[in-house]
Amino acid sequence: MHSRDRGDSCATVQESRLWVLAEHGKVPVFGQAQGLPPGSAELGTRESGQRTNGHRDKRPRRFIAVAAAAKAAAKAATLTSPSRSSSPSPTVPHPLPVSLPRGPLLSQALSPHARSGPAPGPAPGGAAPSPDPGVPPRSRLRLALEQYRLGSLLGRGGFGSVFAATRLSDGAPVAIKRVPRKRVRHWGELVSDTSAPLEIVLLAKVSTGFPGVVQLLEWLELPNDVLMVLEHPERCQDLQHFIRARRFLPEEVARELFRQVLEAVRHCTSCGVLHRDIKPENILVDLATGQAKLIDFGCGTYLQDTAYNHYAGEPTQGVPPEWTHFGWYYGRPATIWSLGVLLHQMVCGKHPFRRGQNISWDHQLSLPQGLSQDLIRQCLSMLDSERPSLEELLCHPWMQDIHLP
Repeated sequence: MHSRDRGDSCATVQESRLWVLAEHGKVPVFGQAQGLPPGSAELGTRESGQRTNGHRDKRPRRFIAVAAAAKAAAKAATLTSPSRSSSPSPTVPHPLPVSLPRGPLLSQALSPHARSGPAPGPAPGGAAPSPDPGVPPRSRLRLALEQYRLGSLLGRGGFGSVFAATRLSDGAPVAIKRVPRKRVRHWGELVSDTSAPLEIVLLAKVSTGFPGVVQLLEWLELPNDVLMVLEHPERCQDLQHFIRARRFLPEEVARELFRQVLEAVRHCTSCGVLHRDIKPENILVDLATGQAKLIDFGCGTYLQDTAYNHYAGEPTQGVPPEWTHFGWYYGRPATIWSLGVLLHQMVCGKHPFRRGQNISWDHQLSLPQGLSQDLIRQCLSMLDSERPSLEELLCHPWMQDIHLP
């Protein structure tokens, strides 16, 4: 075995051991931070992808910063599916008014946790020098990750694991998402033709400069894994646990959080991105400010006007009936359906449909007593053509009844 092959093998073994131990809470720090200055979030450019006989080169890549969104949108793959000429093309949304101050009920709901600094941005200082291409993968992993102190496991899903972490340069809280390379099914192109997992490409398009979407700070490609460093407010909770702690949300609280989710979804669609997995677990609430953030674009794709013939979201969450009955769906009305399911969960504390239930046209919804029931009923229309648009949702009378101080 050549020395370089031995280095790659050692890196793979070391990488696997680190994450196995980390998921059992036994690795508080990656590498040793002694003797090396903390690096910046901007760690230079990544090596361009090499291809051999049509296959991607799996050599470890350099850390890359995605502080600026990609300027050129990658072309969405055209799917063979039913067409609908009336489906509108993506347009740039009209500017929303400045966010109104949160109402007293939301302030009261957040008050026990109202102490937190701002979400971290790029680390202070200039960009750290790019890793030496001659450095073996094992050392490259240590050089990159010794900037962070790894904390507890936040969650584990079908696409990977997420860990709490602290950036050593300034003590900012972050989250590190680890996705095994074998689970990365789709790749895309960042600016300068840099190849990257599609989730990273989508985040680069929507996260920069918009508070309603989690910010991607940097990422690293390893022999077996892809790591993403994401912003993570010090005091935060996903919407699922936020609802469970209160059984259900008062309509004023639900309205303010739901409005933020609508703004985030509208921002994503204006950037040509379809999330496809909107659910309480994928919405992060900053307990200090009440800011809701859309997270986890692992099921996302490019927005298109033609129908999709593959569903990537959780099958028990927001699956629209047209997918269940016909095997296809359109991105915009399917998103409205999932938003209706989300709002029902917020104001009722439960999913509108039982697990495994086959949604039929004569299904009777159990709706809340408040004024939100009309909005939920419209979103959960069995005919996708009868569901409102995002603009119509934002103009609905229930959405306009926001508390003013």
